[in-house]
Amino acid sequence: MGDFDPRKLRNICILAHVDHGKTTLADHLIAASGGGVLHPKQAGKLRFMDYLDEEQRRAITMKSSSIVLRYKEYCVNLIDSPGHMDFCSEVSTAARLSDGALVLVDAVEGVHIQTHAVLRQAWVEKVTPCLVLNKIDRLISELKMSPMEAYERLLRIVHEVNGIMSAYKSEKYLSDVDSILAGPSGEVADENYELLEDDEGDIFQPQKGNVAFACGLDGWGFSIWDFAELYATKLGASMDALRKALWGPRYYISKTKMIVGQKALSAGSKAQPMFVKFVLEPLWQVYQAALHPSNGGKGMLEKVVKSFNLSVPPRELQNRDPKVVLQAVMSRWLPLSDTILSMVVRCMPDPIAAQSLRISRLLPKREVVDDIAGSEVVAEAELVRRSVEICSSGPEAPCVAFVSKMFAVPLKLLPQRGPNGERLNDDIDESGSTDSDECFLAFARVFSGVLAAGQRMFVLSALYDPLKTETAQKYLQVVELHSLYLMMGQGLKPVSSAKAGNVVAIKGLGQYILKSATLSSTKNCWPFSSMLFQVSPTLKVAIEPSDPADMGALMKGLRLLNRADSFVEVTVSSRGEHVLAAAGEVHLERCIKDLKERFAKVSLEVSPPLVSYKETIEAEGSNLLDDIRLLSVSSECVEKTTPNGRCTVRVHVLKLPTSLTKLLDESSDILGEVIGGKLGKTYKRLESQGGSIAEDDEDPLEPLRKRIMDAVEGEFASARGENDLDKMQRRRTLWYQILKRIWALGPSHVGPNMLLIPNCEGNNSSSETCVLVRGTPNISVKMGFLDNSSSSNAIRDKRGSGAPQSLYAEAESLESSIVSGFQMATAAGPLCDEPMWGLAFIVEASIFPPNESDTPLHQPEQLGLFTGQVMTTVKDACRAAVLQRKPRLVEAMYFCELNTPTEYLGAMYAVLARRRARVVKEEMQEGSPLFTVHAYVPVAESFGFPDELRRWTSGASSALLVLSHWEALSEDPFFVPKTEEEMEEFGDGSSVLQNTARKLIDAVRRRKGLPVEEKVVQHATKQRTLARKV
Repeated sequence: MGDFDPRKLRNICILAHVDHGKTTLADHLIAASGGGVLHPKQAGKLRFMDYLDEEQRRAITMKSSSIVLRYKEYCVNLIDSPGHMDFCSEVSTAARLSDGALVLVDAVEGVHIQTHAVLRQAWVEKVTPCLVLNKIDRLISELKMSPMEAYERLLRIVHEVNGIMSAYKSEKYLSDVDSILAGPSGEVADENYELLEDDEGDIFQPQKGNVAFACGLDGWGFSIWDFAELYATKLGASMDALRKALWGPRYYISKTKMIVGQKALSAGSKAQPMFVKFVLEPLWQVYQAALHPSNGGKGMLEKVVKSFNLSVPPRELQNRDPKVVLQAVMSRWLPLSDTILSMVVRCMPDPIAAQSLRISRLLPKREVVDDIAGSEVVAEAELVRRSVEICSSGPEAPCVAFVSKMFAVPLKLLPQRGPNGERLNDDIDESGSTDSDECFLAFARVFSGVLAAGQRMFVLSALYDPLKTETAQKYLQVVELHSLYLMMGQGLKPVSSAKAGNVVAIKGLGQYILKSATLSSTKNCWPFSSMLFQVSPTLKVAIEPSDPADMGALMKGLRLLNRADSFVEVTVSSRGEHVLAAAGEVHLERCIKDLKERFAKVSLEVSPPLVSYKETIEAEGSNLLDDIRLLSVSSECVEKTTPNGRCTVRVHVLKLPTSLTKLLDESSDILGEVIGGKLGKTYKRLESQGGSIAEDDEDPLEPLRKRIMDAVEGEFASARGENDLDKMQRRRTLWYQILKRIWALGPSHVGPNMLLIPNCEGNNSSSETCVLVRGTPNISVKMGFLDNSSSSNAIRDKRGSGAPQSLYAEAESLESSIVSGFQMATAAGPLCDEPMWGLAFIVEASIFPPNESDTPLHQPEQLGLFTGQVMTTVKDACRAAVLQRKPRLVEAMYFCELNTPTEYLGAMYAVLARRRARVVKEEMQEGSPLFTVHAYVPVAESFGFPDELRRWTSGASSALLVLSHWEALSEDPFFVPKTEEEMEEFGDGSSVLQNTARKLIDAVRRRKGLPVEEKVVQHATKQRTLARKV
């Protein structure tokens, strides 16, 4: 492995929606090129890469695993990944270590939500994709399609996938759910699909050889290139001409032996496209001959075997099961492994070519703007980046590797002998403890240099900065690597070294890396960019041991689980509970099972799911933007005074546009870097969030600013009913002024809420008696909405001549207290202490001079520090302002994709109605009895939803849930009948049933130990003691 040529190496992963055939395809590739670890008869049945008991029981993949294949003179590192949304983090780890991706799409089911997700992941990680249309046999045997109908369906899928990729190329910021609901890009009528010409800009083009057609179950597949080679001598045409002609509207005229386009056909011609005539029709004939041997099909099969000189054993041809005969003939005529691996070698880049394409994503270009930074450090860091870019494996090249995840392996499965037969000391864990049965290995790829066992390396976390020597030690560790292994599914093969471009497992990093990290042989190296995860852990439960004496074992098990699972989050709540956060129910069940059986090995008590909510105020519809002009009206604000009477706080609150709120919520990572100074103070990270890389002379914040402007402009577009252009322009000007007044974001300084500085022009609070705390628009400056000179002028103009200078100095010192009060308020709203969402606060704090009659010695002792009083008052005022403006509860929503037979539609809709679901789209799948229904289901109502759906539909329906968005409940939690109609419907208010919002709020308050307004005695009848007479 150490002497292998990187140009003969391919690193690929398999990505697809759940149950589209990834592991079955991997089985066939392993059976053909895995070195004899899997017999071809077991391919598709054994599920070799799913070696966990839970994976075999559920028949789904739950983790990404790697294996090395040998194809001709090439070496292929194949990584199989899960398709279930609960394990999408494993897709991210697989894509980071790969250079190419096989994207599978079921020819019957078509493009699904996870297909969008994996295509986005491949685009973000700059991985070269190839398309595999799987389960072609279902079009013949199940849907009974004709070759022409099958061609139109395949053509539609290819165009739809290309439409998704073109949207990413044009930087359309659509979520996966939005693109699913938008429908196929460039949709055309069914009868016109065969007339579509392929766009030269399309990524997937069968004539280029990067699209394969396969049947994973029977082990056969082909590409256009295979049939072009087959027909080249027979038709007397060149290979290049046939490759272009065998896809799209190209027709073969037998009389003239010419290949013509659609325009050259005579009127009324019944000619079929060459793909139908020369590719699909022979396949259909073989299938019909095998499935109906009584109609002369046996002779047809013998003719195929003889024509292509296939070595099919007679016992398989004479088998009574037609599927066995079909598999025997097709797998030898069109072997799946040869088709896929030849496409991989031909269309996917080797590590040297791939890393030059992916370097902007892996190690974004950083330009130092401070003269203080050491030039030697920067020069060496640039040398390391250059070595990664060219995939250098020379002796002088620095060694750089990236660990995408840690995974646990039982100690008994580790090899006991090294690559040279020496005894390995593998019975002791790297942390020094012998009581653990698990050993942690790092799933890594070498990007530069040569990695060797026993080598001394530096472990760099994502926050490491080689220019900041004072904080560098906190994010830097030194480690000596124990062993290197080549991964063969569940098996491990020891190796002494690995050159750049190889994927290996590393032993010895268990106590140094929690999730992912960068390994480097030099300190002067930038860490690799963080991986992008499609969703966040939203399903939370509190866990505790059944026996309190097992608490130590549970805490140890949680530490091991947190390291073994790249996506799980383990935290301790304010009440002291151990909270486990997972991506979904299936993920949570596996984590609990691992805790009980592998890591903690104790009995556990699991609480009901802890659902997160957010709090906001009611949007005023078309008057949303008019709220800005009402901020100066005293009736629209809340005023509070500190206990010592020296500070009066007035708070205005308004609702931000939903699109802007969503953008701020999604951009928390890049906003954190902006606020932390990483994008402006020390260096510029030239990378936008969507994965597209900015050029060296482009402002790195420009894409984010553009998206914020688009979100604000979208609010104007939604209110297009008004034709008053002057009014629209005034609104636009007001919003641009607001973007120049952003003081802070919250909660946690990166949330979707804004703190705005007061409007100093229209406010004359600063006088001889008091001073207004005006704040500084720090966020507006850092994001580029306001330049530094304007901000500096505003700061110089703060001080007037009336009040004493000491009062101005005190006002400036209280700015941090106001920001802290805002952070506290947005982190815990007034309804049920949940974070606020989509609100903008304007805090006007006026400071008065101290009263001379007060005794300054005793006042701080009685009322507390003045800064603390201001902080508490600002928090209370912000919470009171929200209560005054019709507060609403915001709940998370799942996007649900359901597939249901027609006869179970009624039962499916009944289940959706009980779960407060909202159906947004219904359509029938062409050529099948299945209905596809898209709906939004609240996260609070989703627990047990798939099980209930299967129970009510006798297992005929399937559902896939993916976190979509946050949505405000329209119900008023404090509703009291006031109008005559309301009182006529609900009574005088004494007997009004609690609405959904109030029930959810009370449930959260009860769980958090907050006071709840509820009747203790429901029926106020006389209470009597029921004594038992003996």
